[in-house]
Amino acid sequence: MALGSFQTLPWSSLGHSKGTPLCPVGFLGRADRAPFTRNFASEAVCSSSSVLGAGLLAISSLLATRATVRRSSGTLRRCKPGSRNSQSATAIPEIQESGPVVQQQPVRPSSDPYNPNFRSAAQFAEAYPSSEKMYHEVSYEPTGEVLQVPFRRVHLTDKTPGFEHLDLYDTSGPLGCDPRHGIPKLRAQWVAARSDQLEEGSGAAVTQMHYAKRGLITQEMAFVAAREGMEPEFVRSEVARGRAVMPLNRNHPEAEPMIIGRKFKVKINANIGNSAVASNIEEEVEKLQWSCLWGADNIMDLSTGRHIHETREWIIRNSPIPVGTVPIYQAFEKVGGDIAKLTWEVFRETLIEQAEQGVDYWTIHAGLLFRFVPLTAKRLTGIVSRGGSIHAKLCMISGEENFAYQHWDDILEICSKYDITLSIGDGLRPGCIRDANDEAQFNELKVQGHLTRRAWEKDVQVMNEGPGHVPLHKIPQNMRNQLEWCSEAPFYTLGPLTTDIAPGYDHITSAIGAANIGAMGTAMLCYVTPKEHLGLPNREDVKAGIIAYSIAAHAADLAKEHPGAQTRDDMLSKARFEFRWNDQFNLSLDPVTARKMHDETLPTDSSKDSKFCSMCGPKFCSMKITEDVRAYAKANGYEEETESMEETKEFVNVTSGAFADVGDTVFLPIPEDV
Repeated sequence: MALGSFQTLPWSSLGHSKGTPLCPVGFLGRADRAPFTRNFASEAVCSSSSVLGAGLLAISSLLATRATVRRSSGTLRRCKPGSRNSQSATAIPEIQESGPVVQQQPVRPSSDPYNPNFRSAAQFAEAYPSSEKMYHEVSYEPTGEVLQVPFRRVHLTDKTPGFEHLDLYDTSGPLGCDPRHGIPKLRAQWVAARSDQLEEGSGAAVTQMHYAKRGLITQEMAFVAAREGMEPEFVRSEVARGRAVMPLNRNHPEAEPMIIGRKFKVKINANIGNSAVASNIEEEVEKLQWSCLWGADNIMDLSTGRHIHETREWIIRNSPIPVGTVPIYQAFEKVGGDIAKLTWEVFRETLIEQAEQGVDYWTIHAGLLFRFVPLTAKRLTGIVSRGGSIHAKLCMISGEENFAYQHWDDILEICSKYDITLSIGDGLRPGCIRDANDEAQFNELKVQGHLTRRAWEKDVQVMNEGPGHVPLHKIPQNMRNQLEWCSEAPFYTLGPLTTDIAPGYDHITSAIGAANIGAMGTAMLCYVTPKEHLGLPNREDVKAGIIAYSIAAHAADLAKEHPGAQTRDDMLSKARFEFRWNDQFNLSLDPVTARKMHDETLPTDSSKDSKFCSMCGPKFCSMKITEDVRAYAKANGYEEETESMEETKEFVNVTSGAFADVGDTVFLPIPEDV
């Protein structure tokens, strides 16, 4: 029977192979895998051993933690900070056997790609005091299987019923895992069960869109629905229509299902990756863990330095969030940086290598056509996309059309076999506000729309990439054109940066544009760090970018009136008005920094119960004065809302005199002629 039939698909549970380590030391170096084949009992993958020579200028972006209050009717399974994830302990025995969390290493990280010297991982409990990693238990009806859906519970001191805690979307992944062994393969059994139904050589797609179009709600869709607070059928319909994507390569079973679409929470992508002059495997895995901890929904590995393949392998095996790449970077490295040698065959080989490895989505600049290149001649900054510039130069050298455009159907075939989402790159995006919304940019966007519809015909998921550098008044046209020309596929933008005058602060210039375009319908925002245009971001730069874009994404959710988005704001404001300082810190995007700033002037424990901060002091705090006013009104019978202006005048005149008697002048008497 057809795989697409909801009724006839047998959801058998396949056990995990205990004999296979999650991330064995020898998992690198195999290059004998045939295209379109994968054995989940083995993690051997293709390898590229050439030394990289291209430099990296980080194109950065950031993420946010979004709030949703969910009440679970099922059991909530707890995972104490610092302890093993109970799912890891039961589903993946190897994690139990791998020993404790890696301890802090006083020595410098190793440069050995096969045996990295990982430092201690970022600590959930340190980043989020008073928070607890927990799981909703959600029943998957076709099989009765119980899905474990993660969330973060913030415990509060508020005793008001319904306000004792707040449950938040969580991307931190399983806790307490040794990066040398990777994280649990959450989706391995789901993928294997569906794969069992494919006939050898049938050529059937295995994408989430393929299943969604045939009416099947997969475990991944049910998982996403619980995370987003939506109905599973709504998730399925949006994926089937192409308005949402779920980047989940079948060879990245460690990924926790997530969704990108304008009717869901605005998501954030964080860029990491080494360069020819900086960073190594240990630092990039640390950036991955740091990104997940602070709220990145996706990461892109943009490595252009040494050990591209090995770096990516360690990242994927440790990533609970989807991992994207720009394959042209590695293909360019394989030919030693000689564009003339960069052929479709080299590019295709790279695609299959990365597909086998588990990359979830690719940025491919197939919309950049040869005839569009001259349109950039009068630009102030020309072509600023690295991938776009490589394709443009290759077109000029060969005199032929962009091979990614020519071989689009071949690319779609690969994607359909692995369920890789295509992020059609904007190789002609503007690199300064002067170049925004020009003919080159919008011609490429129209081609993106054409390529999107061709991908949908093959059941391949697609999102479209957007700018870039765009002044505020030109942002709406970008959103309108993308929705119209690309048939409402998810839009994924780099910012945009709204001014070019703030190197060192471009996480701010871009977050302004990101909040605006996010409110208009952009589904995912690619973060920008303070190091944008200046250098390779370090761990703290990554955090700064993610926090900035978390603000932008949340502001966009508020503007769209996304269900539950305002709950966190309301609860923090309530804590602020009631002078519950610890709750204010813990409800913030960055509790550690919020507390640190308060401690700079009021460091004692007793100050956390004070009804003022160092800005206003004890006498000028507006909220304390308002509290006094309310208390006085209640004591004097004015607690109910007044029904007439006469009652209001009476209240003001009486209370004004009372406050004057004690030396305060909050109110003045209302003149009789008002």
